Amino acid sequence: MKMMMSTCSYYKKVLFLLLLSSLLRQFCTADPTDGFTQVQLTDQNFKLQQPYDKSPAERYININGVEKFWVYTNDKPFMQDSPTSTGVIIMQVFGAATEATTLQLRIIDGDLKYYNKNVVAANVYNKWVRLNVIHNVGAAKVTIFIDGIQKLEMNDHGRDTHYLKYGAYAALTGSSNYMESRWKGIKVFNK
Repeated sequence: MKMMMSTCSYYKKVLFLLLLSSLLRQFCTADPTDGFTQVQLTDQNFKLQQPYDKSPAERYININGVEKFWVYTNDKPFMQDSPTSTGVIIMQVFGAATEATTLQLRIIDGDLKYYNKNVVAANVYNKWVRLNVIHNVGAAKVTIFIDGIQKLEMNDHGRDTHYLKYGAYAALTGSSNYMESRWKGIKVFNK
């Protein structure tokens, strides 16, 4: 698995608020964080992964609060013997009853997609977007918002131990030679 990501602890009924554009907040019709309480994150909540033959600095940088992750198609996976192949995933909720993940968000041909199916946001290359993901474990639902607008709601893939991953890493669907994602203002909320 060609991976470069941070992970943080998963909380029941957590709102994963990934703030990618504070400029668009004023144009949003509703705030998906209403009714939620922010969870304080520390360095212990994060684990940086990179190709096993690279140092973290060769695939990650944080400049003024903007985290940049990148991988190449010929990079090694994050650990030896990982079965991951090509493509790019930028965010996922790991853990499910019948699959490895409850949610994957992928960039395919410039579009942000739920797995390799539904388009969540079109033409996201070289743009900041604000991504909010709510995983309501009790209701078994995942809801995705882009710039404050609900784009998709679907059933999750069953109970398990869950955790959030974000960054850039190879998946199963057609990848570029160079894959990159940038993140800022990562927040986790609980209800």
